[in-house]
Amino acid sequence: MSTPRSGVLALEDGSVFRGPAFGAEATITGEAVFNTSMTGYQEILTDPSYFGQIVTMTAVQIGNYGINPDDEESLGGPKVSGFIVRELSPVTSNWRSRMSLDEYLRQYRIPGLQGVDTRAITKKLRVTGAMKCCLSSVEIPDEEAVRRAQAWEGLVGVDFVKEVTCESPYQWDPEGRWDAPFSLAGTTLGTRIAPSKRFKVVAIDYGAKRNILKKLRHHGFDVWVVPANATPEMVEELAPDGVFLSNGPGDPEPLGYAYRTVARLIEKYPIFGICMGNHMITHALGAKTFKLKFGHRGANQPVKNLETGKVSITAQNHGFAARPEDLERRGAAVTEVNLNDNTVEGFRHTKLPVFSVQYHPEASPGPHDADPLFVDFYRLIEQRKAGNI
Repeated sequence: MSTPRSGVLALEDGSVFRGPAFGAEATITGEAVFNTSMTGYQEILTDPSYFGQIVTMTAVQIGNYGINPDDEESLGGPKVSGFIVRELSPVTSNWRSRMSLDEYLRQYRIPGLQGVDTRAITKKLRVTGAMKCCLSSVEIPDEEAVRRAQAWEGLVGVDFVKEVTCESPYQWDPEGRWDAPFSLAGTTLGTRIAPSKRFKVVAIDYGAKRNILKKLRHHGFDVWVVPANATPEMVEELAPDGVFLSNGPGDPEPLGYAYRTVARLIEKYPIFGICMGNHMITHALGAKTFKLKFGHRGANQPVKNLETGKVSITAQNHGFAARPEDLERRGAAVTEVNLNDNTVEGFRHTKLPVFSVQYHPEASPGPHDADPLFVDFYRLIEQRKAGNI
């Protein structure tokens, strides 16, 4: 039996955590964050919104159901920089599994670390905030790992979207492969309408999760996907009934080319945004965003709808939030807030057919409380086509 490799996580404040390494042999830098989900590690690994981040899972054991080709949220494998767990499951047991988590990370050259106190890492990040860090699955001195963490430029002011957006426009699933009902144990998950017609939507890809595109297709939309740098003319040439703005990684503020496009589309089409899409609408309206202390990442975040009083459990993955006072001065009404810290989780424009949420209604696996938002988007376009708004 070979001796396990020693790995190290070093934070910019000088904290060092050592344990057995897994995955690829590599030394990388990124932003240290944590996720509180108990399942869904493959979706987390492949979510483009995690580009540039090193994710610590708070669940005790990770990897027990392996990896399969159907649950990836993006093409080309993981988008995280590194992965940290308390215990890497020694057993992979699921009928859909095709390889272990260790094999998967090795294949895509992503380093992993296990056997460390993930509770201590999480508590430190909650108290101090997300930090720059270095993760190495090869033997390097603690001092070198700390130095590399401190030298990393960080993600504020950096455009990560250009690293994960599609290269050219394409039509998503034109043959309707993903247009089947989502069901489990005979019960349909989410709210499905039987649309009298399908609407054409252009989805601007800032790092779109595949399940968002599945959900749009599922709820009555034919979807054309365009890159994040698409011009207003490119969108208009496709003659959509509505525009969807996807999730994506990093700081929204440097994406001037993206939200300037949204600003020119916002009075012409019904628009629905998720996550980074929420931020693009925020900046398009002239409002600002700010970096959260440690972000919201997990499948158990409570959100309150201020218009109905309803509380939903949502899946989230973001490190920035909109400033509510800015939104309200620019014609938007805050509709939802995070009950943990009262930050903005959703808003709508008071005059235009535009709305967005900061969380992920498409989350899989995750709660389905917010699935009706896709129905709301369909009905918004329906009303606009009928001349009612």
